[in-house]
Amino acid sequence: MFYWLMKNIVIGPLLLAVFRPWVVGLENIPKEGGVILASNHLSFIDSVFLPLVVSRRVVFLAKSEYFTGKGLKGWATRQFFKATGQLPIDRSGGKASEDSLNTGLRVLGSGGVLGIYPEGTRSPDAKMYRGRTGVARMLLEAEVPVIPVAMIDTEKAMPTGTRIPKVRRIGIVIGKPLDFSRFDGMEGDRFVLRSVTDELMYELQALSRQEYVDVYATSVKEKRASLIR
Repeated sequence: MFYWLMKNIVIGPLLLAVFRPWVVGLENIPKEGGVILASNHLSFIDSVFLPLVVSRRVVFLAKSEYFTGKGLKGWATRQFFKATGQLPIDRSGGKASEDSLNTGLRVLGSGGVLGIYPEGTRSPDAKMYRGRTGVARMLLEAEVPVIPVAMIDTEKAMPTGTRIPKVRRIGIVIGKPLDFSRFDGMEGDRFVLRSVTDELMYELQALSRQEYVDVYATSVKEKRASLIR
Protein backbone atom coordinates (compact mmCIF):
# COMPACT_ATOMS: atom_id res chain seq x y z
CA MET A 1 0.00 0.00 0.00
CA PHE A 2 2.81 2.43 0.92
CA TYR A 3 4.55 1.76 -2.41
CA TRP A 4 1.28 2.26 -4.33
CA LEU A 5 0.53 5.54 -2.55
CA MET A 6 3.99 6.97 -3.16
CA LYS A 7 4.04 5.89 -6.80
CA ASN A 8 0.50 6.84 -7.78
CA ILE A 9 -0.55 9.61 -5.40
CA VAL A 10 2.33 11.33 -3.60
CA ILE A 11 5.67 11.32 -5.47
CA GLY A 12 5.01 9.68 -8.82
CA PRO A 13 2.60 12.14 -10.47
CA LEU A 14 4.77 15.11 -9.45
CA LEU A 15 7.99 13.65 -10.85
CA LEU A 16 6.33 12.56 -14.08
CA ALA A 17 4.80 16.01 -14.56
CA VAL A 18 8.07 17.84 -13.90
CA PHE A 19 10.53 15.64 -15.83
CA ARG A 20 8.14 14.41 -18.56
CA PRO A 21 10.10 11.22 -19.37
CA TRP A 22 9.60 9.78 -22.84
CA VAL A 23 9.27 6.01 -23.00
CA VAL A 24 9.58 3.51 -25.83
CA GLY A 25 8.75 -0.21 -25.62
CA LEU A 26 6.50 -0.55 -22.58
CA GLU A 27 4.56 -3.21 -24.46
CA ASN A 28 7.64 -5.47 -24.25
CA ILE A 29 7.16 -6.03 -20.52
CA PRO A 30 4.91 -9.06 -19.89
CA LYS A 31 1.79 -8.38 -17.85
CA GLU A 32 2.49 -11.25 -15.46
CA GLY A 33 5.19 -13.71 -14.43
CA GLY A 34 8.75 -13.32 -13.26
CA VAL A 35 10.97 -11.14 -15.44
CA ILE A 36 14.26 -9.27 -15.09
CA LEU A 37 14.66 -5.67 -16.26
CA ALA A 38 18.41 -5.29 -16.88
CA SER A 39 19.33 -1.63 -17.18
CA ASN A 40 22.37 0.50 -17.77
CA HIS A 41 23.15 2.70 -14.78
CA LEU A 42 23.92 6.38 -15.27
CA SER A 43 22.39 8.08 -12.25
CA PHE A 44 20.80 7.62 -8.84
CA ILE A 45 17.43 8.50 -10.36
CA ASP A 46 17.46 5.45 -12.66
CA SER A 47 15.93 3.45 -9.79
CA VAL A 48 13.23 6.09 -9.40
CA PHE A 49 11.98 6.67 -12.92
CA LEU A 50 11.98 3.12 -14.27
CA PRO A 51 9.50 1.91 -11.60
CA LEU A 52 7.37 5.01 -12.19
CA VAL A 53 6.76 4.29 -15.87
CA VAL A 54 6.21 0.53 -15.51
CA SER A 55 2.68 -0.42 -14.43
CA ARG A 56 3.86 -3.51 -12.55
CA ARG A 57 5.78 -3.17 -9.30
CA VAL A 58 9.55 -3.21 -9.92
CA VAL A 59 11.87 -4.37 -7.15
CA PHE A 60 15.51 -3.29 -7.20
CA LEU A 61 18.30 -4.71 -5.08
CA ALA A 62 19.99 -1.72 -3.40
CA LYS A 63 23.14 -1.65 -1.30
CA SER A 64 22.38 -2.15 2.39
CA GLU A 65 24.06 1.12 3.43
CA TYR A 66 21.01 2.99 2.17
CA PHE A 67 18.92 1.31 4.86
CA THR A 68 21.22 1.74 7.86
CA GLY A 69 21.76 5.50 8.08
CA LYS A 70 21.28 7.32 11.39
CA GLY A 71 19.20 10.35 12.31
CA LEU A 72 16.62 12.18 10.24
CA LYS A 73 18.60 11.84 6.99
CA GLY A 74 18.98 8.09 7.52
CA TRP A 75 15.28 7.72 8.23
CA ALA A 76 14.33 9.75 5.15
CA THR A 77 16.68 7.76 2.92
CA ARG A 78 15.34 4.48 4.29
CA GLN A 79 11.73 5.51 3.70
CA PHE A 80 12.53 6.69 0.18
CA PHE A 81 14.08 3.37 -0.79
CA LYS A 82 11.20 1.43 0.72
CA ALA A 83 8.75 3.66 -1.14
CA THR A 84 10.49 2.93 -4.46
CA GLY A 85 10.30 -0.82 -3.88
CA GLN A 86 13.97 -1.52 -3.19
CA LEU A 87 15.40 -4.31 -1.08
CA PRO A 88 18.68 -4.11 0.87
CA ILE A 89 21.59 -6.36 -0.17
CA ASP A 90 25.13 -6.75 1.10
CA ARG A 91 27.61 -6.36 -1.77
CA SER A 92 30.74 -7.35 0.16
CA GLY A 93 31.08 -10.67 -1.69
CA GLY A 94 31.19 -14.30 -0.59
CA LYS A 95 28.12 -15.42 1.36
CA ALA A 96 26.68 -11.89 1.06
CA SER A 97 26.66 -12.21 -2.74
CA GLU A 98 24.94 -15.59 -2.46
CA ASP A 99 22.29 -14.08 -0.17
CA SER A 100 21.73 -11.29 -2.70
CA LEU A 101 21.26 -13.84 -5.45
CA ASN A 102 18.74 -15.74 -3.33
CA THR A 103 16.84 -12.52 -2.58
CA GLY A 104 16.49 -11.86 -6.30
CA LEU A 105 15.44 -15.43 -6.98
CA ARG A 106 12.68 -15.15 -4.37
CA VAL A 107 11.30 -12.08 -6.14
CA LEU A 108 11.34 -13.87 -9.48
CA GLY A 109 9.96 -17.09 -8.01
CA SER A 110 6.93 -15.19 -6.73
CA GLY A 111 6.27 -13.88 -10.25
CA GLY A 112 7.71 -10.42 -9.63
CA VAL A 113 9.64 -7.91 -11.71
CA LEU A 114 13.28 -7.57 -10.66
CA GLY A 115 15.38 -4.58 -11.70
CA ILE A 116 19.13 -5.20 -12.04
CA TYR A 117 22.15 -3.16 -13.10
CA PRO A 118 24.52 -5.67 -14.77
CA GLU A 119 27.44 -3.20 -14.53
CA GLY A 120 27.13 -3.44 -10.74
CA THR A 121 27.56 0.28 -10.13
CA ARG A 122 26.86 3.65 -11.71
CA SER A 123 28.98 4.57 -14.70
CA PRO A 124 31.66 7.11 -13.70
CA ASP A 125 31.60 8.85 -17.10
CA ALA A 126 28.41 7.92 -19.00
CA LYS A 127 30.17 5.07 -20.82
CA MET A 128 28.96 1.48 -20.61
CA TYR A 129 31.18 -1.01 -18.81
CA ARG A 130 31.57 -4.78 -18.65
CA GLY A 131 28.64 -6.65 -17.10
CA ARG A 132 28.84 -8.82 -14.00
CA THR A 133 27.70 -12.41 -14.49
CA GLY A 134 25.33 -12.46 -11.51
CA VAL A 135 22.44 -11.41 -13.72
CA ALA A 136 23.09 -14.36 -16.05
CA ARG A 137 23.16 -16.84 -13.20
CA MET A 138 19.93 -15.42 -11.82
CA LEU A 139 17.96 -15.53 -15.06
CA LEU A 140 19.15 -19.07 -15.84
CA GLU A 141 18.32 -20.36 -12.35
CA ALA A 142 14.92 -18.68 -12.30
CA GLU A 143 14.23 -19.58 -15.95
CA VAL A 144 12.76 -16.16 -16.70
CA PRO A 145 13.16 -13.77 -19.64
CA VAL A 146 15.39 -10.74 -19.34
CA ILE A 147 14.54 -7.38 -20.90
CA PRO A 148 17.28 -4.84 -21.68
CA VAL A 149 16.43 -1.29 -20.61
CA ALA A 150 18.34 1.85 -21.58
CA MET A 151 18.10 4.96 -19.42
CA ILE A 152 18.79 8.04 -21.53
CA ASP A 153 20.30 11.33 -20.22
CA THR A 154 19.62 10.58 -16.55
CA GLU A 155 23.25 11.44 -15.78
CA LYS A 156 22.58 14.93 -17.17
CA ALA A 157 19.52 15.35 -14.98
CA MET A 158 21.36 14.17 -11.87
CA PRO A 159 25.14 13.73 -12.20
CA THR A 160 26.96 11.58 -9.65
CA GLY A 161 27.72 13.61 -6.53
CA THR A 162 24.79 16.00 -6.80
CA ARG A 163 21.88 15.97 -4.35
CA ILE A 164 19.16 17.75 -6.30
CA PRO A 165 18.31 16.82 -9.92
CA LYS A 166 18.09 19.36 -12.72
CA VAL A 167 14.74 19.63 -14.42
CA ARG A 168 15.12 18.21 -17.92
CA ARG A 169 13.57 15.45 -19.99
CA ILE A 170 14.97 11.96 -19.74
CA GLY A 171 14.24 8.87 -21.80
CA ILE A 172 13.68 5.17 -21.24
CA VAL A 173 14.01 2.61 -24.03
CA ILE A 174 12.71 -0.88 -23.25
CA GLY A 175 13.93 -3.61 -25.57
CA LYS A 176 12.37 -6.93 -26.52
CA PRO A 177 12.71 -9.90 -24.13
CA LEU A 178 15.84 -11.99 -24.59
CA ASP A 179 15.47 -15.77 -24.44
CA PHE A 180 18.42 -17.74 -23.10
CA SER A 181 16.53 -21.01 -22.62
CA ARG A 182 19.12 -22.72 -24.84
CA PHE A 183 21.40 -22.56 -21.79
CA ASP A 184 18.93 -24.12 -19.34
CA GLY A 185 20.71 -26.13 -16.66
CA MET A 186 24.08 -24.53 -17.40
CA GLU A 187 24.07 -21.81 -14.75
CA GLY A 188 27.14 -23.42 -13.17
CA ASP A 189 29.27 -22.98 -16.30
CA ARG A 190 31.25 -19.75 -16.02
CA PHE A 191 31.83 -19.59 -19.78
CA VAL A 192 28.09 -19.75 -20.40
CA LEU A 193 27.50 -17.05 -17.77
CA ARG A 194 30.03 -14.78 -19.46
CA SER A 195 28.52 -15.44 -22.89
CA VAL A 196 24.99 -14.64 -21.69
CA THR A 197 26.18 -11.49 -19.92
CA ASP A 198 28.12 -10.24 -22.94
CA GLU A 199 25.12 -10.82 -25.23
CA LEU A 200 22.93 -8.87 -22.82
CA MET A 201 25.44 -6.01 -22.66
CA TYR A 202 25.59 -5.92 -26.46
CA GLU A 203 21.81 -5.45 -26.60
CA LEU A 204 21.99 -2.77 -23.89
CA GLN A 205 24.69 -0.89 -25.77
CA ALA A 206 22.65 -1.02 -28.98
CA LEU A 207 19.67 0.53 -27.16
CA SER A 208 21.59 3.18 -25.23
CA ARG A 209 24.23 3.95 -27.89
CA GLN A 210 26.80 4.46 -25.17
CA GLU A 211 30.48 3.94 -25.82
CA TYR A 212 31.39 0.46 -24.54
CA VAL A 213 34.52 -0.18 -22.46
CA ASP A 214 35.40 -3.82 -21.76
CA VAL A 215 36.53 -3.38 -18.15
CA TYR A 216 34.54 -3.28 -14.91
CA ALA A 217 33.29 0.15 -13.83
CA THR A 218 34.42 -0.59 -10.26
CA SER A 219 38.01 -0.98 -11.50
CA VAL A 220 37.85 2.44 -13.17
CA LYS A 221 36.46 4.03 -10.01
CA GLU A 222 39.12 2.41 -7.83
CA LYS A 223 41.90 3.58 -10.15
CA ARG A 224 40.60 7.15 -10.16
CA ALA A 225 40.26 7.13 -6.39
CA SER A 226 43.87 5.98 -5.99
CA LEU A 227 45.07 8.86 -8.17
CA ILE A 228 43.24 11.38 -6.00
CA ARG A 229 44.77 10.12 -2.75
